[in-house]
Order: sequence, then C-alpha cells, then structure tokens
Amino acid sequence: MVNNIVIDRNDLERELNIKLPEDILSFISSTYLKMVLEEIGKINFKQTFKLEDLKLLAPIPNPPKILCLGLNYIDHAEEQQKTPPDEPMIFIKPKTSIAGPYDDIYVPSDYVQQLDYEGELAVIIGKLGKRIDASKALDYVLGYTVFNDLSARDIQAKDKQWTRGKSLDQFAPIGPWIVTRDEVENPYNLKIITRVNGEIRQNSSTSKMVHKIDRVIEILSKGMTLEPGDIIATGTPSGVGVFMKPKPKFLKHGDIVEIMIEKIGTIRNRIIFT
Repeated sequence: MVNNIVIDRNDLERELNIKLPEDILSFISSTYLKMVLEEIGKINFKQTFKLEDLKLLAPIPNPPKILCLGLNYIDHAEEQQKTPPDEPMIFIKPKTSIAGPYDDIYVPSDYVQQLDYEGELAVIIGKLGKRIDASKALDYVLGYTVFNDLSARDIQAKDKQWTRGKSLDQFAPIGPWIVTRDEVENPYNLKIITRVNGEIRQNSSTSKMVHKIDRVIEILSKGMTLEPGDIIATGTPSGVGVFMKPKPKFLKHGDIVEIMIEKIGTIRNRIIFT
C-alpha cells in the first residue's frame, strides 16, 4: 500500500522485473524486501485499488510464533494493584488465534462467558536472530501493527494461568497492515485507544510500556530463535473490562471492538457469541 492506495502485485513484479515469493513469510525473508521498500514509492503504478473496495486479511496469517507480554504497562499493573515484573512476563498464543482486522469473531457461548479485550502494539520480526544485543534489536524489526489479545477471563480464573483462556480460535485479531519501522520514529510515544460500541475503554500511550522492545527482543532471543514473521505483542494498558469499576464490563454478543494506535492504524471486530 502506498498513500492509501493498494498496488497490484503483478504490476510491481513487472516494474521491478522480479518474481516475488508467493507467501508473506517467504517475502519477508527474501532479498527482495529491501528492494521493494526502496523502490515502491518511485513507481507510477498502472493498476491500483482503493482500500474500501478490498477485504483486508491478517497481514501475517501464519506466524511462526505469537509471543505476548503480560503486565507490561505501568498503568495496567496499577489497576491490578500489582508491581510490574523485573523481567518480561512471556506467554504464547497459537497461530490458529489469528484473525483479520475487520473479521467477525465467533466465540462459543457454552465455553466462554467473560470475554475481554486488550489493545496492544505488536512488533513484527523481519529477520532470523538469536542472542541479539539490545543495541541492535530494532534492526531485526520489520515493523508494527495493531493487536487485540482477546481473553476469556473465566477460563483464566479456572486454570490459574493464561494459555487456554487466550488461545481460542480468532483470539488474536491483527492489522490492518504492517507499518515499516522507518515510518515510526518513536514507538514509545504512540496513543493507544480501545473503544467498545464507540465508548472509550482504554486511552493510554506506549510511553507507559515497562519493558521496551529492544530489551524484550534481547531477553527472548537469549534462548529462543526469532524468525521472520514472529509477532511480539507488547502488552496492554489500563482499562480492560475485567478491572472496570464498580463492576467488570465484559464483551457481549454484537459488540464492536475498535483499537486505534497512532501512526499505525485501526482494527475493528464484531463479537458473535454462537
């Protein structure tokens, strides 16, 4: 996408005289990525599409890993009366949790009664790495996107841990696109706002992130190989439904959840209890 216009892949291949890989993970890993990013703004494309005429899918539909951080915003820790952890608190969601930026989210009502949202900035890893020094960590970042860490609080409470309650199908809506790292001068000064049916529930900033992206990458990569297309969801700020006062506000059938991150974009999903 260039200037809110979606370009045709075949047109791009013709202009650059290349044959691009068929899937996004192969493209991210390829030598063509740098060329495309450098040249794409210079080309007068013959075939273009308007965003409103297209259905956008998840920008990374089949990530190698979805790595998530808990208690990584100071205000989210405060609303729970907890102290942020000294090191990043990591959990993993399966790739079957991925959903598109505007998809309806289907939730089994016989399994989940307390559904909650978590608006988050997500980092997309751009190249293979292990034991990455924090000073070089951002060199491994392809870009950023918006992420909703949907969570079944009742399942979390039963299990006394997070995995099952955060791992249902479609519990990771993401998008609407990847904004490349060079387009976001400071990822630690972005507004993040979550609305439910137009009501603002979360209104914070990535400046309240406890463990910054470079440190998270350094710590993760000490024992885990990071791969192109890995998603790192960097945690959520205050305002999640479970901690609303005087009583929790869980998501209901038909609710529209909208998450906006400044300079990145907005995802919007309708909740359908089945």
